[in-house]
Amino acid sequence: MQILSATKEGIQKSEKMKHLGIITAIFALGFSTSILAQENEKKNATDDKLSYYEQRAREDAVYEQSLTMQNEGDEEDFWKDQKRYEKDLKHRDKEAYKAYMKGKQDAYAEHEAHCDHHCHHSEHYHHQATFYYSYHRYDYPSRRAAIGTGVRVSAPSVKLGIF
Repeated sequence: MQILSATKEGIQKSEKMKHLGIITAIFALGFSTSILAQENEKKNATDDKLSYYEQRAREDAVYEQSLTMQNEGDEEDFWKDQKRYEKDLKHRDKEAYKAYMKGKQDAYAEHEAHCDHHCHHSEHYHHQATFYYSYHRYDYPSRRAAIGTGVRVSAPSVKLGIF
């Protein structure tokens, strides 16, 4: 009778442990799923932000390509403001700046493909367009991860002498 009772207690403990293990596994699975969902939301928000800046750049480029100003001073001010916007964006958010510049580069390249001499753009426009055409996304590594080590191998010196 005692053996039967001990066996029942052992089975009950074993079943409790199984239930506890299942509950723990369900909790861990739910927790990891919520973390993955949050990471995906952050990634999607970042992608949306970058696509916003790329789209904004294309819209700005279309406006700049259609821009015709009679006053030289107004045009200079416009392009200074544009450069200031890009510089501020670069300091505020480098990834957004890269997306913006990529959008500008693409938009200017598309415009150049169909814009020959029939488009009458100003000297300021051509100067800025050259900048956009030549823009390259530089991804510099933050710091070198490798550690430099100097290795010296000394060789035995051998002297020969007659005396």
